[in-house]
This record gives sequence, structure tokens and C-alpha cells, in this order.
Amino acid sequence: MKITQILAIKYIKTKIKLLSLLSGRKAAEEAFRIFSTPQKLPKSNTPAAFFYAEPLYMKMYGLKIKGYRWNKDKGKKILILHGFSSSAHKFNHFVAPLIEKGYEVIAFDAQAHGASEGTTINALEYSKLIEKIIKVYGPFSGFIAHSFGGLALSLALEKTPHDENTKMVLIAPATETTSAIESAFAMLGIENEKVKAAFEKIIVEKSGHSSHWFSVKRAIKNIKASTLWIHDEEDTVTPLSDALKVKALHLSNVDFIITKGLGHRKIYRDKTIKNEVINFL
Repeated sequence: MKITQILAIKYIKTKIKLLSLLSGRKAAEEAFRIFSTPQKLPKSNTPAAFFYAEPLYMKMYGLKIKGYRWNKDKGKKILILHGFSSSAHKFNHFVAPLIEKGYEVIAFDAQAHGASEGTTINALEYSKLIEKIIKVYGPFSGFIAHSFGGLALSLALEKTPHDENTKMVLIAPATETTSAIESAFAMLGIENEKVKAAFEKIIVEKSGHSSHWFSVKRAIKNIKASTLWIHDEEDTVTPLSDALKVKALHLSNVDFIITKGLGHRKIYRDKTIKNEVINFL
């Protein structure tokens, strides 16, 4: 972790601690804002695939959302969904193999990510964006989703017509929001139970659901899609322990690949995993 990040976390911890002395609600609001704010990625070279992508745009929550399309009207459609603090650019290595396989490929930067507008995002907002993308550009025969994108896709597919012929690839999905919240509390040094309770109340107020509802384990029971779930033993962001609870359900439409040594981000860039994904689709 860079020294600037360490100092930023120390500052945030101090701010939340001071706010909690004044108001548990105010401290929780600040914590929720931080929890919903992705880190801005440093500028990098545009991957070659994106130079010949057709630009797509849509409005969501009053924000301009940027998308990309390849191989229009050439066959079945695949939608690629990135994770938190990521972007569509990170999945450029999937584009060419999918085109070679005859797919139309679409990817979007979620709000507050990549070239899209906005500063914050939550799982419900991302899922509703996915629902809109499916309505406008679908139907899709397959999906590739990483991390936070996997959770949002699962929530969206619960509400979207599909069947067992639909293919869904979940790569290190954010299986349980409760785990992400616990991790955030630990990072921010939040131990005050009043602040934790107020944080949960904010989630319910904004969504009408508790944090436990935002769960791939819960949602996937309502999904018919043929699913390939890929997770690494050493993932420190979305713990394998959460994924194994889904594996223990022995759902007939869900197959697992458990890797070792790829962690949370190398896993979707690994050549072997890419080939597994392409072959599955």
C-alpha cells in the first residue's frame, strides 16, 4: 500500500471516529459514502481492442454511461461486467477470442468507473444499470462478470427473463455483501455498534432490503442460467469461504473451478482461465 493511501485511511479513520462521538448516523453516512466510492484508476494506455470498438452511450441516474460494442449483429451477444474500482478496459483480452467465436461483444463502464460519469455506486444501482443494458442492447446469450459485477449481475438476472441456455461466468464474485461490509469496518476501524446499526439502516432505507439480501448465494437460487463459477483459494477481497457455501448447495446449474495462487485480480487475466471461459461460452 502506498504511503498516500495509508495516510488517507488514517485520516478517514480519525474523521469517522470524531463523527461517531457526535452522531452515529453521521459517522455511518460517511462510512457508507466511502464504501460506495471506487478508487480512481491511474491513466493507462488504451487497449488496442478499444480503438475499433463502437462507442455506446446511455443515461442512468442523470449520468452519462459509456459503453463499447464489437462485431455488431454477427451472432449471439455477450455482456462483460467489471468489478469495483475497475473498468471495461481491464477485460480487453476477452474481446478478440469472443469475436473469433462469432459473438457480438458489449461492455460498459459502470457509473463512477472508467469513462462513465459519477462518483459513487452501490450494488442495487449497478444491477439496475445491467437491467437497462439488457433491455436496450439484449437479449444476451452469455455474461462474464468479475467481483462486484458478479453480485450486480446476479441481482439483475433474478428480474430478467432467461433460461438454462443462458451462460453466466462469475469470476471471484462478491458473494456476500455482509463480508464486504465487515472488511470495510475493519479497514476503517469501526467498532461502535451504533455506527454499525446506523450503516445497516442506511442500506435498508436506500434499497428496501437488509445487507444480507445482497447475496449471490441467495440470488443464484432464483437463476436458471448455466453458470461457471471461478474462484481462487488465496482471494483476499472476496473470500473463498463464502463461495464454498454456494458450492455446498450442489446446484445442478452451477459448476466450480477453484484455483490457487491467482488471487482476486490475476484470476481474470490468467490465460488458462480465459480459455476456460471462452470454451464454456
